[in-house]
Amino acid sequence: MGIDTTAASTAELAGARAYSRTWLPVYDLYVLGFNNPFVWRCPTRHLRALYDGNISNDHLDVGVGTGYFLRRATYPSTHPRITLVDLSEHALTVTADRLRARGLDPEAYIGSVLQPLPVEPRRYGSVAANLLMHCVPGDWDSKGIAFAHIADALAGSGVFFGSTVLNVGVPSNWLSRATSRAFNSRGIFHNETDDLEGLRSALEREFSVVDIHMRGSMALWTARHPRRER
Repeated sequence: MGIDTTAASTAELAGARAYSRTWLPVYDLYVLGFNNPFVWRCPTRHLRALYDGNISNDHLDVGVGTGYFLRRATYPSTHPRITLVDLSEHALTVTADRLRARGLDPEAYIGSVLQPLPVEPRRYGSVAANLLMHCVPGDWDSKGIAFAHIADALAGSGVFFGSTVLNVGVPSNWLSRATSRAFNSRGIFHNETDDLEGLRSALEREFSVVDIHMRGSMALWTARHPRRER
């Protein structure tokens, strides 16, 4: 696990610091058990289905959280190759430990999705960015560079899948509005201008086939056939 955060912005690093040793033990209960179903109105089972339906035997996970989905995923074989990228060393350590307890031995790298991914020079059968993009600073024109870096790491026949909380033009209630304001003011979220059409345009710049489904305030997508026009 190499450590090089010099290319990450101050805003990115501030968001990554939220994934601390004290916070990660309650992440699954608070984020996956409460926020997803009750605040964003997207029960976590839909995200688990996204993994089970798309994960490959050579998978790259960007923004790993606690490894909840990777630990529970149904893989195509008993010995998949898993690579992890995150700005939080704590998140990488927790996730790697959980995967090893399942009998998997992941590779882990600290890095920013807004920079070329610090992984081996190969292309993966699947890449996931789950509950990540609403934490990435900028609007879709700037944070969309993340999709270019992911496209560069994806095999031509592979699939990129993920989920993010949108903030503009989506159903909301007092709880989701209050939570979004609080998270954005604290620098945990950076999704004040994130909308569905901006997400779609950013994905379609890098992938020929994009499919997005909305569940409450959350967008879930799959993207295939990286354009690689650069």
